[in-house]
Amino acid sequence: MNQKANNEIRKIVIFASGTGTNAENIIKYFQNSLKTRVIAVFSNKRSAPVLKKAHDLEVKALHFDREALYQSNEVLHVLKDIQPNLIVLAGFLWVFPVNILKEFPNKVINIHPALLPNYGGKGMYGSKVHEAVLKNKERESGISIHYVNENYDEGKVIFQASTKVESTDTPDSLAQKIHRLEHKHFPEIIEELLLKDSQ
Repeated sequence: MNQKANNEIRKIVIFASGTGTNAENIIKYFQNSLKTRVIAVFSNKRSAPVLKKAHDLEVKALHFDREALYQSNEVLHVLKDIQPNLIVLAGFLWVFPVNILKEFPNKVINIHPALLPNYGGKGMYGSKVHEAVLKNKERESGISIHYVNENYDEGKVIFQASTKVESTDTPDSLAQKIHRLEHKHFPEIIEELLLKDSQ
């Protein structure tokens, strides 16, 4: 039984709302893996660059609207068909539905561009986070990878990494530091979680 589980491909599904640099990085990280694959990328924005990036990397790219996510359960049904080992939110801006969280307990994770519990919650994303960090003259910021629950950025933290905030930093320069942390650590933590899950 365990041998069979070990031979099966571990499937990742990514949800993203924007440009998709993290999604692209994760897809490329696992591209040559014999054990793990990004199966699909879902976006709530039809024009999101992440969908083209996924398509160009030969990963299924799917768009959905609010009704498909929250009312008709269409997204849930597609996920049940795929049966992903992990659902990764990478710049996904809508609150994640409780029915999907119940169907995939402890299998939905998110990355946040700050050291939670600081600078989390509704409306705190992207440059808004970096602007708030700089306004408060913080000496460090970073990333938090955490499990997703029904509230924004309140799930159990899995991993954090920090970077120094310089007095000369701008929202753009801080964002670049945070992106470097995201691109280095996010795929590695995903790999660790999948490995742990399969043991």
